[in-house]
Amino acid sequence: MPRASSPPPAADSAASATPTHPGTPATATADSALTHGLKQRHLSMIALGGVIGAGLFVGSGAGIAAAGPSIVVAYALSGLLVMMVMRMLGEMSAANPASGSFSVHAERAIGPWAGFTAGWSFWFLLCVAVGLEGIGAAQIVSGWLPGTPEWAWVALFMVVFLGTNLAAVKNFGEFEFWFAALKVIAITLFLVLGLLAILGVLPDTNAPGLSNLTGDGGFLPKGMDGFIIGLLASVFAYGGLETVTIAAAESENPVQGVAKAVRTAMWRIAVFYIGSMAVIVTLVPWDNPKVAEVGPFYAMLDHLGVGSAAQIMNVVILIALLSAMNANIYGASRMARSLVARGQGPARLGRISSGVPRNAVLFSSVFGFLCVLLSYWRPDDVFPWLLNMIGAVILVVWIFIAVSQLILRSRTEREAPETLVVRMWLFPVLTIVALAGMVAIFLLMLRQPDTRDQLLATGALTVVLIGIGVVRQRRQGRQGHQGDGVAEVPAQRK
Repeated sequence: MPRASSPPPAADSAASATPTHPGTPATATADSALTHGLKQRHLSMIALGGVIGAGLFVGSGAGIAAAGPSIVVAYALSGLLVMMVMRMLGEMSAANPASGSFSVHAERAIGPWAGFTAGWSFWFLLCVAVGLEGIGAAQIVSGWLPGTPEWAWVALFMVVFLGTNLAAVKNFGEFEFWFAALKVIAITLFLVLGLLAILGVLPDTNAPGLSNLTGDGGFLPKGMDGFIIGLLASVFAYGGLETVTIAAAESENPVQGVAKAVRTAMWRIAVFYIGSMAVIVTLVPWDNPKVAEVGPFYAMLDHLGVGSAAQIMNVVILIALLSAMNANIYGASRMARSLVARGQGPARLGRISSGVPRNAVLFSSVFGFLCVLLSYWRPDDVFPWLLNMIGAVILVVWIFIAVSQLILRSRTEREAPETLVVRMWLFPVLTIVALAGMVAIFLLMLRQPDTRDQLLATGALTVVLIGIGVVRQRRQGRQGHQGDGVAEVPAQRK
């Protein structure tokens, strides 16, 4: 049991707690095999930049078009849910930092099948996302250089980030630091510009007052149905925050690093997401066709008469997409390596070279590029099927996080209360409230035709992974019992 003055080592194992399920490994390869090359500034920017993605810059347009001004409330509600999820994850990650993050916590709390399901479903999500982000980035560059093939740009981006992630982890940290810094500067300038326009102090602009919030159908122009569509769109725009708890295991001070990142999550979400939505719907009529067609940020810049608004936003979106590609290759490789270290995948993927899981990086990158090729080879059947399968994976992961925290909090308070440097608010009430919120989102997804197929496809993927995980756990349990029997014979003879 770790002492208060010495934080527990970052380990991808259940070794810090006595196994309570058959097949749970008593020991596993520690994260000490990985280098701890990420500095606090890297971790802070990874946390900050993880909030600002293409989902905010582009995906929010569909939510505004559906919900109107009420999108601010939708982002506030989903933001509260995400804050609670991150607080729960932060509590467990600070107590037991591991590059497998929530997969490790699910294994410790529920059993190996849960760690297997949470880990591989998240790996699958990240790899498909890498392909999507590569396609989006290639489309932007091809627009600047007509005639150049998109697949060639995707290949170039993959090679660059493959090289970044195959090298020392500090290289990944530097890339993400500057990517995140550019995104933070861009959105900060955007918010300042918007606030000046709202106050009427920007040259050649008039303060809009509340006209765009109350006119054109009011605050809920499409009623509750429109609000629900906006709410669902806002939930899935928050993906990416989990990467910081994965990266924390390779930082100089994992416990303090993840604690600081989680504690600042509230103002990041409030400022960047809710603040952006409030500025946009105050300045631009929600039914402006450009909001959904080219994105709300472009629509606002264009509304304010900013020259070259489209190109400015294209540059910002390109940076966001490339940053996400880099971070997702990193997150997928570390998750795969963590799973393998716990006996949940092919041993070859777990090999560490110069502190980097290079086989896992290669495997994750190749799978991501395969998704890109499928978008060209089978754009009408296989690729849409892949997209549907990842549609609700993040909700599945969040449920594992909440259930794990509900179980581990009580266990940690009994066995190692000094490791609870981050605590979930109003435990267990808010954990249960968060779980209820996730169930409500599932029900709302079933109600909407556009999201129902995603939910069913994700459900099928989850059921398959659970089935494989349970079979593996039982097989490992039988092997463990046989081993225990052999070991107990000499002891009985004594």
